[in-house]
Amino acid sequence: MPISPATSIAQCLADARASGLAPIESELLMLHVLGKPTTDRAWLRVSATDILSNQIAQKFHVLASRRVQREPLAYITGQCEFYGLTLHIDARVLDPRPDTETLVDWALEVLKNQTSTSVADLGTGSGAIALAIKHQRPDVHVLAVDASADALDVAQGNARRLGIEVIFKHGNWLEPLVVQQDAENQGLQLIASNPPYIAEGDSHLPALKHEPQSALTSGPDGLNDIRHIVEHAPLHLADNGWLLLEHGYDQALAVQTLMRQRGFESVQSRNDLAGIARCTGGFWRRAPEAG
Repeated sequence: MPISPATSIAQCLADARASGLAPIESELLMLHVLGKPTTDRAWLRVSATDILSNQIAQKFHVLASRRVQREPLAYITGQCEFYGLTLHIDARVLDPRPDTETLVDWALEVLKNQTSTSVADLGTGSGAIALAIKHQRPDVHVLAVDASADALDVAQGNARRLGIEVIFKHGNWLEPLVVQQDAENQGLQLIASNPPYIAEGDSHLPALKHEPQSALTSGPDGLNDIRHIVEHAPLHLADNGWLLLEHGYDQALAVQTLMRQRGFESVQSRNDLAGIARCTGGFWRRAPEAG
């Protein structure tokens, strides 16, 4: 990456932009190496002519080079912002995307008039969805599941640091959950998940080489894990409990079909910040008890 030796903040930022970094990313990296909060972008402009030490300039050069190679910014800085929370992130988990906040918005809408209820986040990764829901609704019982012990370590660390109480379970999708079938345990009001949904061999995968592939791909069409969740979720849902799934930009109709075929009602999709149908959900009506 041809960033020339620089002595000022402005020169370092200019060199990074010339090498292909977006202005906001170069500024966030500069704030990181200077130990400043991400909200101090205005300070950078005021301090543009400040002279940097060789050590700081070299550190910025190294981090900017990593970003040019498409390593996620969250891995480089070790943190990201998600739904008002600062999460610690590393290469053991996916970098939470802003689009996933659409799923949290919908989950909170589902829970709006619910009290003393339970929620499960399947494939929690960094814990982003589970922690965001619990932070907004401390009264809700939140369970977070992941098949990766490394991912659970990241998520539990975030929960401890943020002081948010979430129950974590190690296992594949719904397997760690107790099937709720009796009258006293009516099941979960909500199951939310951002599962792997990229097709094996998809052309977008090389750009995601730094992220755990097991958290990205799911069979030839990208829907294997979604099929599994849709099939088994009803065993764990309360009457009128909701299943909400994030999926790929072109998978809304396929996921809607899977949910309707399984028997979910009011199946619909929600758009992300770019206006793309990013999440699909519906509710499950339990059959009345015999006798």
